[in-house]
Amino acid sequence: MNEVTRRGLIFGAATAAACGLLVGVERVCLAALGYDNNEPEDDSGPVKIVKFADDGARLGVYTLAKVRKNKSEWKKQLTPLQYDVTRRAATEFAFSGALHDQHAPGLYRCIDCGNALFDSRAKFDSGTGWPSFWEPIAGENVREKKDFSAGVLRTEVKCTLCEAHLGHVFADGPEPSGLRYCMNSAALRFISRKS
Repeated sequence: MNEVTRRGLIFGAATAAACGLLVGVERVCLAALGYDNNEPEDDSGPVKIVKFADDGARLGVYTLAKVRKNKSEWKKQLTPLQYDVTRRAATEFAFSGALHDQHAPGLYRCIDCGNALFDSRAKFDSGTGWPSFWEPIAGENVREKKDFSAGVLRTEVKCTLCEAHLGHVFADGPEPSGLRYCMNSAALRFISRKS
């Protein structure tokens, strides 16, 4: 029994040390690449977004307070998958989301706060199993953040209005932007329009 306990302690200590090393490596890598890892995560100040009607008509630029809710309020509003994706930065399985194969004309809004995020005119089939867009409906409506959580540097995409995790953006998309906003269906609500 002592041998098992000793092995458990050694394994636990080694695991803790490895986790600490990875966090340190992440900080060093981000600093070396010129990314400030000390950006305020919980900025509650007002933000500027572009509002859109459900038919895609631009309504103008608005300055709004960020949408803030506690964990239990979000859990009441969202399904478990929506909560895990948008509030805990999880990723749904490829080809499992309802919107990856959606080709109808319409608007994609944030499932958490209703902010307009993408228009179907910018959607394309990336073959990845997630809804993909070559640009957001308005640059003000999403924000990008450097993300090293998977052990590789990526760019996370979040809703400007409520900080919901939406997915990631990659530089392998089609023209004219060359970008692929790879989003989670669970983070989006699709609003159909006639044309």
